[in-house]
Amino acid sequence: MGASLKEIKRQSVAVDKTRQITRAMNMVAASKLKSAQLKMEKFRPYADKLMGVFGSLAGRAESITSPLLAVREPRKVRVIMMTSDRGLCGGFNTNIIKAVTNFIKEKNAEGQEVSLIAVGKKGRDSFRKKESIVSEHIEKLGSFDMSLAAEIAGEAVPPFVAEEYDELYLCYNEFRNIASQKPVIIRLLPASTVGSEEASPESSIEYIYEPSEEQLLAHIIPMYLRVLIYRGLLETSAGEHGSRMVAMDNATSNCEEMIQSLTQQFNRARQAAITAELMDIVGGTEALAAGK
Repeated sequence: MGASLKEIKRQSVAVDKTRQITRAMNMVAASKLKSAQLKMEKFRPYADKLMGVFGSLAGRAESITSPLLAVREPRKVRVIMMTSDRGLCGGFNTNIIKAVTNFIKEKNAEGQEVSLIAVGKKGRDSFRKKESIVSEHIEKLGSFDMSLAAEIAGEAVPPFVAEEYDELYLCYNEFRNIASQKPVIIRLLPASTVGSEEASPESSIEYIYEPSEEQLLAHIIPMYLRVLIYRGLLETSAGEHGSRMVAMDNATSNCEEMIQSLTQQFNRARQAAITAELMDIVGGTEALAAGK
């Protein structure tokens, strides 16, 4: 019985240490979430406005020739997939990996080849042995700025212009609230219809442009790609911290329940041990009395 008490005590101490770790991770995630969510919320209006302007331009760009507007029969597709570098964040990575997996199956069923640009270690590791990964960006989501989005766009655009693939998609978790992130897949290239699909009703407003629409569009398309990619990075960062915060909060609650259960087991085992010792003492006393 003594060994049982010792084992229960050891388990209780181990669970308590785990609780301390999960509580600390929850606090760190909450701190990082505040900063990431603030950046994301400040950037969203800018991204939405640029999408509206681009949609207005692209909608009247029939006569404008640009390699990034070229629509080809999609035989090869490339996906920029954004996940986190680290785990312990609930179903955050699982959901986006599942969405990309289903997307790849749909494209393969249509006879299209799919290649990936992996942003985040978890997505890279999940698809490394199953799909073609043309480039990867690992351990960069802890601290990033627009330069990371420009780097990713710089890798994606030249192969599209060279017709190495025909369509470019962006897949990430859209941040809704701390407990909810929705996987989204949007088409980036060719850019001729992205604006009309994603832009606000502002895209139908007639603007007078100076300089020409063609000159503006040539400047806006690369900016538009970088903005959408950067927005995906911000949404991914905020979603990761939010999911980890919730996951660690649940883990802490589970640890507290386990500690309570182990404490009850320990008390019952100790009472049983005391009762057994008392019975041994009483039995020995009766045996001595009978011997007299």
